[in-house]
Amino acid sequence: MIRNNVVEIVQFNPSEQSAIQSDFVPLYFRIMFSKSNIEKYFVAEKSESLLFMIIGTLAVLMAVILLVYLKNSLAKGMLIPLVVIGIIQIVVGINVYRKSDAQRTEMVYSYDMNPAKLKNEEIPRMIAVMKSFVIIRYTEISLFLIGAILCFVFRNSSETIFWYGFGFALAIQALISLILDFFAEKRGQVYLDGLSGLLN
Repeated sequence: MIRNNVVEIVQFNPSEQSAIQSDFVPLYFRIMFSKSNIEKYFVAEKSESLLFMIIGTLAVLMAVILLVYLKNSLAKGMLIPLVVIGIIQIVVGINVYRKSDAQRTEMVYSYDMNPAKLKNEEIPRMIAVMKSFVIIRYTEISLFLIGAILCFVFRNSSETIFWYGFGFALAIQALISLILDFFAEKRGQVYLDGLSGLLN
């Protein structure tokens, strides 16, 4: 410190340094991870869930159009992945969309009024969510590869055009889901890291 134009070097013993660091770390994370970060996370979740619903709806509509206007083996092959994965996208999107606002309000309130809820409920929930993302990621990669292989194997055979259509639609739907879930997983990891740093 500066005293009478003389610079004094202040030294702390190890116990004082430990106390200062322990006080600083929670303050640091509280500054870096705030209620606005919680709000941004759930707003982004809601926005992506809406995108999931739109993509799923478009996939189902495309399947109907293909079936009505083409009525051939290619259309019938594409129909199955478009409808099945499209319905899954719609259901997942609706589920996340309906929960996002309530979760955002509850977690923002808990940030100030009930931090124990964040630690005892929200962090374990997010850990489970992140584990599920790993399973989902490998499932989507597997579906994409299966679809790509089917496209490659049956690309020149008119007799097996059904499987070409099936593989093409499967690969496209799996790739779209993989991309969206990639961003959701990254966003979830940032949110989880922020909560963990704040409360631990």
